[in-house]
Amino acid sequence: MPIGRRQFLALSLVAAGFEKAQAAEPFWAELRSGKAIVLLRHAEAPGSGDPPGFKLGDCSTQRNLSEDGRAQSRAIGDLFRANGIASAAVYSSQWCRCLDTARLLGLGEVVPLDLLNSFFGDSSAGPARSAALLDWLREQSFGGPAIFVTHQVNITGLTGEVPDRGEMIVARIHADRPVEVIGRVPAPF
Repeated sequence: MPIGRRQFLALSLVAAGFEKAQAAEPFWAELRSGKAIVLLRHAEAPGSGDPPGFKLGDCSTQRNLSEDGRAQSRAIGDLFRANGIASAAVYSSQWCRCLDTARLLGLGEVVPLDLLNSFFGDSSAGPARSAALLDWLREQSFGGPAIFVTHQVNITGLTGEVPDRGEMIVARIHADRPVEVIGRVPAPF
């Protein structure tokens, strides 16, 4: 079956991403072993924030993934598989765009985690929410790859990094130090 122009472009960009990712092999090995985690900003969802009347659990009231965002999510999953990660512990914000990104990765059951929910509309909550997430992460032992699909404000609050949509921040969690960013993987397109 022939592929369309958009699918061809997506596959070409994923292939280019594989080459870049292979060059960054050390952090992929840390991800496979569970020594590092991925903080993934949800894939392409047009706009910013959420519309008035937003309701958690009702996707029709939220900003959702575009067609490109869905393709981007699948391409990110392909990137993990190309680097030896066929399954992972996958946690997600309860926002639909994050849950859809996480599911479309195709790497395992998605566990909704309220600690990953956005605090975009209430920046004063950021420090406490970031501290609570960090405390939770420090208590976990994943023993293998772990992916956390969330929002820009959450990732920035935890790491100081500002990821693009679909970008991965690779980090180590330490018991007594701040989160250590060891790599960034740009969105496939």
